[in-house]
Amino acid sequence: MTTERLSYLDGRITVDPDLCNGRPTIRGLRITVETVLGFLGAGDSPAEILAQYPSLEAADIHACLRFAADMMSHRYTLARVA
Repeated sequence: MTTERLSYLDGRITVDPDLCNGRPTIRGLRITVETVLGFLGAGDSPAEILAQYPSLEAADIHACLRFAADMMSHRYTLARVA
């Protein structure tokens, strides 16, 4: 079976079922969008993230934010879990 790799925002964000359990990653690296958003949410600056992950570029961080905003524009339903 062939897995399909999806690409968003000019290839900055990729989704590959065989990489990081199918979570969105940055340019196919093993750095997830979730990781970058978590650092930003914790108050880290883009410069601090870039220093910690030298393979990232400033445009990757902007792509993470844009990707998250795009995902939030879709309809979703919250379900109460016990």
